[in-house]
Amino acid sequence: MKKWNFPKFKIKTIDVNKISDRMLVLNLYITQLLTLILGIIIILFQKNKVFNQLNLTHYDRILIWGICFAGLFLLVNMIISRWVPDEVSDDGGMNFKLFGNRALWHIFVISAVVAFCEELLFRGAIQHSFGSYWTSILFAAIHIRYLQNWIMTGLVFSVSYGLGWIYVQTGTLWTPILAHLLIDLIMGCIIRYRREA
Repeated sequence: MKKWNFPKFKIKTIDVNKISDRMLVLNLYITQLLTLILGIIIILFQKNKVFNQLNLTHYDRILIWGICFAGLFLLVNMIISRWVPDEVSDDGGMNFKLFGNRALWHIFVISAVVAFCEELLFRGAIQHSFGSYWTSILFAAIHIRYLQNWIMTGLVFSVSYGLGWIYVQTGTLWTPILAHLLIDLIMGCIIRYRREA
């Protein structure tokens, strides 16, 4: 029997200060494009009717659920950040590098792109096959910069599970997309404008 010789896989820490702003933003948009393409391919193979769940007929429910979920997350995050040392939520400076000097319109665009692409893949495609629990484990795992700390990993898992739950409750992808967008937008604005205060 032939023995497979896989090269040793190592996760290497990259100093965020050595990445140019242009490369960081380009990397973000490329990974989101790949996320979107993967989500669409999976949905097409599943014969999933998720595209029907992109209607805006009950926009009032979408707004209420999305805003309330984002508000609840931000409240929990505020409580955690008040009682937990800053190094626990440290992501190696990636969020600061991404949002620290970004214009407000660009923070919004980044938040919208990430929310739409990730929710289409995770809630629209993966959750359809694996359910909220396993989807949330995968969602937490791809946010690798938080895996060094169990509190941040648990928070990312909880947010993902909650986004899956509100998706099931409302029956539309727009609800988790709106909640995800608001969370990223507000957190990005906090990072951007807190240092100016």
